[in-house]
Amino acid sequence: MLRLRSSVAHHRADEFAALLREMEGVRRIVQQADEAASDRAHVFVADVEPSCADRLVEEIDRLGLGVDDYVLTRIEVVAPQHRHHFGEGGVDGFAWVEVLGQARANSRPLARYLALINVAAVIAALGVITNSSILIVGAMAVSPDLLPICATSVGLVGGNYALARRAFVTLTLGLGLVVVTAMVLSALLKLTGFLPDDFAVEQSSLSTLAKTDYSTVLIALAAGVAGMLSFETRASTAVGVAISVTTIPASAYLGVTLGGGGIEHALGAAVVLAINVSLLILSGSLTLLVQRALPNRSGTPL
Repeated sequence: MLRLRSSVAHHRADEFAALLREMEGVRRIVQQADEAASDRAHVFVADVEPSCADRLVEEIDRLGLGVDDYVLTRIEVVAPQHRHHFGEGGVDGFAWVEVLGQARANSRPLARYLALINVAAVIAALGVITNSSILIVGAMAVSPDLLPICATSVGLVGGNYALARRAFVTLTLGLGLVVVTAMVLSALLKLTGFLPDDFAVEQSSLSTLAKTDYSTVLIALAAGVAGMLSFETRASTAVGVAISVTTIPASAYLGVTLGGGGIEHALGAAVVLAINVSLLILSGSLTLLVQRALPNRSGTPL
C-alpha cells in the first residue's frame, strides 16, 4: 500500500479533493486546512493502491502541482489480510513510479556503494586465493551490485537513457573497482611472500569462473529475473546473493589472474563477466516489459 501526503493551495483544494475521490484505488482520504499556513493551504492524506499510483501521479502533474507539493511513500500493511485475487484491487502490486524512484536513488556511485563493493572485492579475492567457497558466499552477500544492474534495466525499459547510462557507469565503476582491488591485493600478497611464486589460479576449484557454458547463461538469466522482482519489493539484500553469484566472483577472479599470476586466463574471466552482466540486464529488462504489458489489478494497462 502507498501513502499520499500533499499540501495544496486553498483555491485548488476542491479540485484536488475531487480528483482523489473520483479515482478508483484511492481510499481513506483525509483533508484538513492548515490554518498556520499563510496561503491557507489544505493538507491531504490518502491510501493509494499501487495499481493506480502511476495514473494518480499523471493526474497530479496535469493539475500543475510541483514536486515539492506531494510525496508518495510505501507503507507496510499488517491488517486486514491482503487481497491477492486478480481484478479485486489490493495493497500489493506493481507501481512504475515507485520502481523509477528506486532506480534514480541507486543509479549514482554513492560512498556506501563503493565501500561495500570494495569490501566484497577483498573477501572475494581472498576466497579465490584460498579456494574458499565460504568467503565467496560472504562476498556475494555483501555486494550491492544488484542495485545499479536493476536501475539500468529500469532506465532502458522506461526510455530514460540518461538514467540507464548513469546506472551502467555506476555498475562498471563498481565492478572495475573489484578487479583493481583484487589485483592489487593479490600482487601485494605475492610481493610479501604470502602468496607462493608457483601459485596458479587455474588450479583452484573456482576456475570455472573463467569458463562459459550453458549453465552460465541460464544462471544469469534466472538471476536477472529474481533480481528485478526483489528490487521492486525492496528485498535486494536477500536476493543479492543470487544476483552477485555471476558478477562479484568473476570480477575477483579476473583481478587475481592479473595480480597473482595466470594472466593467460584473464580473457576467459572477462568474457564470463561481460556475458553475465549483459544477460542480467537483458532478463531484468524483459521482466519489467512483461509486467508493464500485463493489466494491473484494476484491469487497466500500466
